[in-house]
Amino acid sequence: MDRIKERLANLRSDADAAVARAEEAEGKNKKLEQQLLEREQEITSLQHKLSLAEEQIDKYEGRLTESKAAALDAESSKTTSDALQRKVQLLEEELDAAEKNSKETVEKLRQVDVKAEEFERRVQRLEQERDNWEKKYEEMQEKYKKSQAELDELVQNMEGL
Repeated sequence: MDRIKERLANLRSDADAAVARAEEAEGKNKKLEQQLLEREQEITSLQHKLSLAEEQIDKYEGRLTESKAAALDAESSKTTSDALQRKVQLLEEELDAAEKNSKETVEKLRQVDVKAEEFERRVQRLEQERDNWEKKYEEMQEKYKKSQAELDELVQNMEGL
C-alpha cells in the first residue's frame, strides 16, 4: 500500500514537473514570437528606408545628369563652368554617400533576414519541443489513470477481504 502511495506520489510529481516544463516552454515560445514580430517590423522599416534611399539615389543621379549637361552648355563662361563643376562634385559626393548608405541599409536588411530565419527555426524547434512535452504529459496522464485504476481495484479487493 505504501509502495502504491509512493508510486502515485512520484507519478503526480512527474506530471506536475511536466506541466511546469510545458508552461515554461510556452512562455519561451511567446517571447520568441514577440521577438519575431519585432524583427518583422524592423525589416519593414528598413525596407521603407531602403526605398527612400533608392528614390534619393535616382533623384541625385537625375540632378547629376542635369548638372553635367549644364556644364557642357556653359563652357563659354569659365566662372559658370567652375561653379557647375563644384556643384557636380558635391552631387557626386552626395551620391556616393547615398550609395554607401543604401549598401549599409541593404546589409542591415540582409542581417535582419538572417536573424528572422534563425528565429523562425528557433520557434519551430521550440514548438516541436513543446509538442514532445505535451505528448509526454499525455503519456504520464495515461499512466496516472492506469495507476489510479489499479489502486482503486486494489482498494476494492482489500475491502472485499
